[in-house]
Amino acid sequence: MTDKFISIEGIARRYPGADGGQTAVFENLWLSMARGEFGCVIGHSGCGKTTVLNILAGLDQPSEGTVIVDGQAIEGTSLDRAVIFQSHALLPWRTVLGNVAYAVTSKWRSWDRAKVKAHAQRFIDLVGLTGSEHKRPSELSGGMKQRVGIARALSITPKIMLMDEPFSALDALTRGTLQDEVRRICLETGQTAFMITHDVDEAIYLADKIFLMTNGPGAVLAEIVENPLPKDRGRIDLHRHPHYYGLRNHIVDFLVSRSKNFATTVTEHDPRNVPTVRPGKPELMITSTQHDQSTSWPGLSRPSASS
Repeated sequence: MTDKFISIEGIARRYPGADGGQTAVFENLWLSMARGEFGCVIGHSGCGKTTVLNILAGLDQPSEGTVIVDGQAIEGTSLDRAVIFQSHALLPWRTVLGNVAYAVTSKWRSWDRAKVKAHAQRFIDLVGLTGSEHKRPSELSGGMKQRVGIARALSITPKIMLMDEPFSALDALTRGTLQDEVRRICLETGQTAFMITHDVDEAIYLADKIFLMTNGPGAVLAEIVENPLPKDRGRIDLHRHPHYYGLRNHIVDFLVSRSKNFATTVTEHDPRNVPTVRPGKPELMITSTQHDQSTSWPGLSRPSASS
């Protein structure tokens, strides 16, 4: 049985509508992840991706349903869950060391200054900011600020690292470098991570599982895509892997066409038993999340790597 370290169970989020009724961003959402997995959610704007992350963080509450992390229902914010936002959200009057140390003292209030500094320094070194400890945010580049945000999140040793498009505002080279850093850190530490992204290639590079959301309002989790690429994949030769284009084309096809008419074309969708898709075989294999039987999906064979 899969270790459900994160278990989202039947949650919905509704807001008052202009007509006096309610508008559902998403309904009856079921999702689970094992400890140490990296999950990415992809979908168009308005499908509720960030709302799901905020509920996981304890910053928002579902209209119904529950979210369980490591056997405990989420009831508000917790230092067990660290969030990295699109903006770095650093304290401008504190240095790099001061920003990370502030998070450390928030969790371990009894530690003396030397222990806090040593612990903070460990994570500053981990993200490659050794030598910049005494710089303030105004003296840092955008990429360096996000590194501080990552160090601050990791310094409290969270059970889950939650990331809301943390690299979207960065240039391509800096974004790639930070993706490499996050991937390296998660592999080395076994960190469980849940990330929101619009970038298909980012999801393929980082994630073990990719959750595909249909268009909102009234969005649903349509598929769970298991990444068939090797765990030790590298950025340089990623596109050369024989499964890469089958995986990428499947996700792009969903975002471009299938996400828009999912409700009218899939009439027997079971939110509690969302299909798990494993691209990369001669034909895509879809397996139920609760059964071992698998069936092929005709018409979605993997294209050649030269396409």
